[in-house]
Amino acid sequence: MEQGRIVVITGAPGTGKTTVASIVAEKSTLARSIHLHTDDFYHSLCKGAVPPHLPESGGQNLIVIEAFLEAAKRFARGGYEVIVDGIIGPWFLEPWLKTAQQGYEVHYLLLRATEEVTKHRAIARAKLDRKTNLELVETMWMQFHHLGNYEAYVIDTTHRSIAETVSIVREKMDRKENLLTASDPAGSRL
Repeated sequence: MEQGRIVVITGAPGTGKTTVASIVAEKSTLARSIHLHTDDFYHSLCKGAVPPHLPESGGQNLIVIEAFLEAAKRFARGGYEVIVDGIIGPWFLEPWLKTAQQGYEVHYLLLRATEEVTKHRAIARAKLDRKTNLELVETMWMQFHHLGNYEAYVIDTTHRSIAETVSIVREKMDRKENLLTASDPAGSRL
């Protein structure tokens, strides 16, 4: 059985990553695919859970990322195209770079829209109350705004439809434009 690939679709809340990831997984060119929605891992935390956007959640967030990374690797070994949808900024890339060093094909795609458009989209979401949504989006938008060398991984969704964004994601995957490489040391692109 041929090993699958791992595709990380990330960005601030309101950039379209869940919608895009779902469609990319459904229209996979491989015989098998899975959409790993990282929020599901966070929602499974019970006792002692810290909201992942708070500064004190760093240790918890790393554990959760490592858990869904292990799941992603297992599915990839089983021949699946694994579409990982979540907030995985360059500050959390070290485990993914190690995965590339282990011989996995790991794609990294950052979706981003203007701050105004991202806020507008976030208001329509029902995940959190309006004030918390806006605060979270402002914080996350700033974290995904200046990415150093990772700017090359950004797909601007501001004026693109979901279909256009999905098409660009697929093209980048097919051309292997956004691969994390085995020789890329963690944090070297920031």
